[in-house]
Amino acid sequence: MITVRRAGALTTVQDLGRPGWAHLGIPAAGAVDPPALALANRLVGNPPEAAGLEITVTGCALRFERAAVVAVTGAVPTRVRGGDFGVPFVVPARGLLEIGPAGTGVRTYLAVAGGLDVPPTLGSRATDTLSGLGPAPLRDGDVLPVGPASGEPAPVWFSVPAAVTRPVALRLWPGPRVDWFAAPEAIFAAEYAVSPRSNRVAARLTGPALERRTGGELASEGLVLGAVQVPAAGEPLVFLADHPTTGGYPVIGVVDPADLPALAQSRPGTPVRFLREGAWT
Repeated sequence: MITVRRAGALTTVQDLGRPGWAHLGIPAAGAVDPPALALANRLVGNPPEAAGLEITVTGCALRFERAAVVAVTGAVPTRVRGGDFGVPFVVPARGLLEIGPAGTGVRTYLAVAGGLDVPPTLGSRATDTLSGLGPAPLRDGDVLPVGPASGEPAPVWFSVPAAVTRPVALRLWPGPRVDWFAAPEAIFAAEYAVSPRSNRVAARLTGPALERRTGGELASEGLVLGAVQVPAAGEPLVFLADHPTTGGYPVIGVVDPADLPALAQSRPGTPVRFLREGAWT
């Protein structure tokens, strides 16, 4: 068992999500930086889909009732009291692990050998902040069960965190509503910035507004991970893990999924550029 001594601003249980339920209005959810969670799981000997913690910006503190092998990846914290970043290490029984605020990036991941054994919902242990499925965001005093370890920790000295370039480059594929915009290619000439209003649902961007060619509103239609929706004000947003499955604003394009982890780790004010992919005419 793990007892949450300090939950921080937003710490949630995450795995690789619950894909396959969009037809019922349920998004996949899961970690917004899947490679970081998968690396943490690999370091402690878990399968990549095991549940761990996604810790947002402010860090957290955890008391371990039994000794456990853990790993911390993703956004680099200012300190890890009780271990090191990017390598598997042992927290002793009754040991306190303190993960400091993120020094770089936004979301830090913690994996525990055996995985967090909270009850699954629709095959996943992920917290979905939009629909409310899965365990609630952690609060001080919560207790988390840990499953039995099934593999050996990775024999590594250190794993280098993924570098996030500036500006963040997002490859953008067209559609389905490119024809709703007067000059859709203008999105490639503009530089945007990550808004403080971003969250697990979407990265909202500030910058030049995209002018519509078509007035009125759409009937709600399907949305996918990485869809770039443009609300009436004209500033785009990029949907992340907890995105809704339908929406009524036009989608100008879809970001390549491989580029989304870097966006999810980008702090407010980070510059963002879109790169053209596919045929836009």
